[in-house]
Amino acid sequence: MAEVAFITVHGMGETPPTYADGLMERLRGKLGALAGQVVMRSVYYQKILQDNQNYVWERTREHATVRYGDLRKFVLFGFGDAAGLENRKEIPGSVYELAQGEIAKALLSAHAVRPGMPVVFAAQSLGCQVLSSYIYDAQKAAKGLPVGAGIWRNIDAWAETAIGRALTASERNFLGAGTCAALVTTGCNIPIFVAAHKIMHIVPIAPPTSLFKWVNFYDPDDVLGWPLQPLPGGYRELVEDRVVNASGGVVNLLLRSWNPFAHNSYWDDVEVVDTIAAMLRRLSA
Repeated sequence: MAEVAFITVHGMGETPPTYADGLMERLRGKLGALAGQVVMRSVYYQKILQDNQNYVWERTREHATVRYGDLRKFVLFGFGDAAGLENRKEIPGSVYELAQGEIAKALLSAHAVRPGMPVVFAAQSLGCQVLSSYIYDAQKAAKGLPVGAGIWRNIDAWAETAIGRALTASERNFLGAGTCAALVTTGCNIPIFVAAHKIMHIVPIAPPTSLFKWVNFYDPDDVLGWPLQPLPGGYRELVEDRVVNASGGVVNLLLRSWNPFAHNSYWDDVEVVDTIAAMLRRLSA
């Protein structure tokens, strides 16, 4: 019987639905017999954005000459993701709301296996901001405070549309990350989203449970991956930053400067995988 849920959230850029398969396979290898006690789900919100981005990319290639195709495509898809998720997010049916719906659906699927089990999240890149906003909104809603955008503005209406019925109390708590025991972020972009805010407005999520542990991995050479402890508002007490070499130590001019490979390789790093495996082992043993 499953004892813990493991939920992944992908980052920016062109992303296939199978993005987490490699990480999950490595974790199963680390966990051995305990792997059967972990229900693994991946959140996939890229489809909301990707068709439009592909259209722009193909039009550009057809009608103009551009160089550095792979890097340019990463920038188009990556920054297009960030812009799309934040632009007019308060509008019903916004990308922000639809992405939150995908997180909720993944959690509902896990909850159906074993209600109330602890959850470990792993989020990469832009997914860190997406997940953090989701949990922050859910915690505001749980306190009865108004939420300006996303599914937690009216979670009951979302549930009626998405699953055709009201949520149970257990489902509502689970969807609101009420059983979240751990969060691992990699290549995290949160500082980019909050840097222009006034200091008093930079507030992290609250620890969802007494077990909660947040580990943030970043590569100093990855300009899209940031430490979180320097942020004000309680991040230093909430998050443990850890430095890794996400590029795997490949030494050449390209990899000594920033590139998408360094940003997208965190889930191949042994320390990252071992940390997640240890969290799952502790909760499922």
